[in-house]
Amino acid sequence: MKKILVIEDDSHIGNMLEELLTGAGYLVSRAYSGTEAVLVLSTEKPDLALLDLMLPGLSGRDLLPSLSDIPVIVVSAKTDPAGKADLLLQGAADYVTKPFDNGELLARIAVQLRNARAGGTAHTLDFEDITLRTDTHAVSVGGAAVKLTRTEYAILKLLMQNPSQVVTKTILLEKISQDTPDCVESSLRVHISNLRKKLRSAGKRDYIEAVWGIGFKMAENETP
Repeated sequence: MKKILVIEDDSHIGNMLEELLTGAGYLVSRAYSGTEAVLVLSTEKPDLALLDLMLPGLSGRDLLPSLSDIPVIVVSAKTDPAGKADLLLQGAADYVTKPFDNGELLARIAVQLRNARAGGTAHTLDFEDITLRTDTHAVSVGGAAVKLTRTEYAILKLLMQNPSQVVTKTILLEKISQDTPDCVESSLRVHISNLRKKLRSAGKRDYIEAVWGIGFKMAENETP
């Protein structure tokens, strides 16, 4: 059974999270400050942490380096896009804004745990011969580095996090705003076209397919 560390100083929110996670079949540990979280981490290693930023004593931002070996989902009321991007660059696996939808939070947790299990590290996403590192933003195809823009990287990361699903244009625009604020509906197709060209050039095939009238998804290699 997977264990999740909830680092949250608000007792009401912490209790709600503990009830939600326990009901979903997870074991839950609690820490009410950054300093207490350090003590908890000295005696146990959770599979994932939910981290509030505004903590007494050691802040969530300052605590993040101590959580580098497990996936961390920041749960915060702050909505500044630049701040979100900075935290993702510092090693956070995901960012959820309060108030959040319970179902979406559980889905994001499941994705991060799946990625950690499949990739052997919380910082790696893999799809066939594409590897994407969420800590360094490095992307490679068949071992060859592919240089992406910030927006192209955000699009690819979201599609690789949901490799078997069609991601609608609306969801793409909503979710990638956590990583980049400069993508709007009128420019989305251009960004995806450029991304597809770069991946195709490196891997000699298409990795992203358009689903007419709906959105986009990762394209499996049908070559026998």
